[in-house]
Amino acid sequence: MSEQRQRVLITGNEATAEGGIAGGCRHFFGYPITPQNKIPEYMSEHLPPIGGVYLQAESEVAAINMVYGAAAAGARAMTTSSSPGISLMQEGLSYMLGTELPCVIVNMVRGGPGLGNVAAAQSDYWLATRGAGHGDGRCITLTPYSVQELHEFTAGAFEIADRYRNPVCVLADAILASMMEPCELLPRREPSPPERPWAVGPHDPAERERNIVNSLWVDHNLMEAVNLRIEERYRQAAEEITDWEEFGSDDPEVVLCAYGISARICESAVGQAAQAGVRTRLIRPKTVFPFPRAPYARWAERVERMLVVELSMGQFVEDVLLSVEGRCQVDLLGRAGGSMPTVADVVERVVALAGKAGGH
Repeated sequence: MSEQRQRVLITGNEATAEGGIAGGCRHFFGYPITPQNKIPEYMSEHLPPIGGVYLQAESEVAAINMVYGAAAAGARAMTTSSSPGISLMQEGLSYMLGTELPCVIVNMVRGGPGLGNVAAAQSDYWLATRGAGHGDGRCITLTPYSVQELHEFTAGAFEIADRYRNPVCVLADAILASMMEPCELLPRREPSPPERPWAVGPHDPAERERNIVNSLWVDHNLMEAVNLRIEERYRQAAEEITDWEEFGSDDPEVVLCAYGISARICESAVGQAAQAGVRTRLIRPKTVFPFPRAPYARWAERVERMLVVELSMGQFVEDVLLSVEGRCQVDLLGRAGGSMPTVADVVERVVALAGKAGGH
């Protein structure tokens, strides 16, 4: 019997908060920064009545270290922020990678670099997928493109974090944070995380030794062993949770590549390009670490050109290039600093590329 879901009109920020609660988050630590302020505000209202803990930290640095402490004690813990705040969290995230602790971080990306502005961007891609702080280690990174997916991906992130004992990043943007869409809410279940034999806190000395959470390994062989253990979990994650979606023609002349809000633009462009006489297909990754290389490699054997559409000067495009391994030409339509391409911009570029490829 399928579960009953409540269908509501809700913002992306509110859907994210409700997703965290549905996923079992009862410990939230955050600091205000636009455009994600509604998430901590929502958590401050909704966590205490169900026995949860909301605490506004004095900074993003403090927030991630509070998450570190709660996760070490075995709690399902979460924080949210936006680009400059996520930058400040990198040291704490590196410590959590080194201590193999699960947590969930949501990044509602805004224009940058620097303090930038509060408009939508995708310029944190490298920050989210190439590492969390220093050393070998990355956040497993999910990329929703709708309010519904923000809700569901945030809820599911806790299970993924637990399974691989690793921080999970939900990578979204300022438009998804603020836009309102219908959303079917998952029920608020009581938290039921798996056993955590590694957690600190009260224990029966007859059952186990005292646990110490530590990321300092002076013995380089022990440090390498930690890295190898983490890398093996990433290999497993690549096999088990890599996810993407394809949309459009089964015989494309140009393949579009986009994630998040850019994929929403490209979905519309697929239909309008067809009206202009150009067949296109969209590959939209739902995970960007692990990255779904297989569909890009497969289509690179069948088309001459791919067009990457992203809200940066070119970051996501590098994973597409690595995936196609030179089998086809990869072009970039990038906008930055909060500026966005229109559907017409994408269609115009697609038509031009199809002409270059000999299709028109």
